[in-house]
Amino acid sequence: MNAVPTRQDELWRYSDLAAVEALWPPAPARRIALAAGKTHEEVVRIVDGGIHDVRIELAEGAGLRIVFLLASERYARVEVEAHLGEGASLDLGGAILGAGRTMQELVTRIHHDKPSASSRQRVRAVVDERATGTYLGRITVERGAQQTDGAQSARALVLKRTATANLKPELVIYADDVKCAHGCTVGELDKAALFYLESRGIPEEAAKALLTNAFVADAFAGLQDTRARQALEAETSVWLETRRGQPKLDRAA
Repeated sequence: MNAVPTRQDELWRYSDLAAVEALWPPAPARRIALAAGKTHEEVVRIVDGGIHDVRIELAEGAGLRIVFLLASERYARVEVEAHLGEGASLDLGGAILGAGRTMQELVTRIHHDKPSASSRQRVRAVVDERATGTYLGRITVERGAQQTDGAQSARALVLKRTATANLKPELVIYADDVKCAHGCTVGELDKAALFYLESRGIPEEAAKALLTNAFVADAFAGLQDTRARQALEAETSVWLETRRGQPKLDRAA
């Protein structure tokens, strides 16, 4: 794609087009291709902004576990397109941590091209101040891709009501013997859970941090590498620690 995207393109409807134009054209796509029966696990961190394309090809019986962490102070976008062969499996986690006025986007397009493949997507966004976090996800089950098992879970936590979260999971199914599901929620911290922790003597800020950490940790649950998972959880804790004590924005500003 050579032309700069516009609002007419559904995949870019929430984007900061001025930032996109300044970054255009994006770098060549990163490609992850796994041969039949191979497995792989990795973490992709986006902390310096930019537009990033990732193209995934999974051959028969291949398995990929991958987590994307977006924690940039500048505009950042990750677009993932994956094609799954027969019996392949994809476990994709996404965490978006946004503060200030930053905008970050995760866009996924998962194609079940052959039968008996499975995909899991867990995306968690935490937005503070006037940040925007966006997830646009689509699972497409092609004709003949029977016995597909696909699921999307997208949730956003809004720390201040001046922040924005956009979540849009979709299913496009052309086969009839499939098990697919999706769901999304946008909200604030669970007040009942917060009250419970405070009633046990945990200070309010510490209780909020515990709940938020647990919320984001869902995105990392697919990783089998304990050290990698713990490192991501530690990065989340550091990011949350920087939010504590931040002055509240004037909503009228």
